[in-house]
Amino acid sequence: MKIDFAKGNGLVPAIIQDAITNKVLMLGFMNEEAFQKTQNERCITFFSRTKNRLWTKGEESGNYLNVVSMHIDCDNDTLLIKVNPVGAVCHTGAETCWNEKNGKDELRFLLELEQTIEIRKNSPAQDSYTSKLFAEGINKVAQKVGEEAIEMVIESKDSNNDLFLNESADLLFHYLILIQAKGFKLQDVIAKLEARKK
Repeated sequence: MKIDFAKGNGLVPAIIQDAITNKVLMLGFMNEEAFQKTQNERCITFFSRTKNRLWTKGEESGNYLNVVSMHIDCDNDTLLIKVNPVGAVCHTGAETCWNEKNGKDELRFLLELEQTIEIRKNSPAQDSYTSKLFAEGINKVAQKVGEEAIEMVIESKDSNNDLFLNESADLLFHYLILIQAKGFKLQDVIAKLEARKK
């Protein structure tokens, strides 16, 4: 990655974006040293123009920004860095520096669950139910989705809401596994639904 620090008198703007929700969290500036530190430690470090020194986001609050990916724009003078935030991003306690909500917690959880399932698929863990299910193959995964769907339908006909929600959660979980087993992500299914919208 070749960055043109000279164009901004030694600094480049760094747009910080949530890797899961895609919400823009904040904007900071980096000099070459801050960029190298960020790249090496995978935790956002800026050059503070007011303090005139390197400043790691979260060094006092503990609300770090853990780097997922780094991208340079077409002019090589602006960074887009996708992160997993730990806690509030803004010094005011807000989720973003524009006081926006950083996506629904439910959406964040679902996407994090999808990431965990992908990890269990690509890096199997011996004590993981999900890894064992992947190891048993697509037929077993599909069978589990069918079983959970039937159990959810049965519970939907009764009045025990807790059992219905539990079976619904089981179905969704196993469906996410099936999507991964087929080589897709939830976003691929969402794209199909979006294409049907009239």
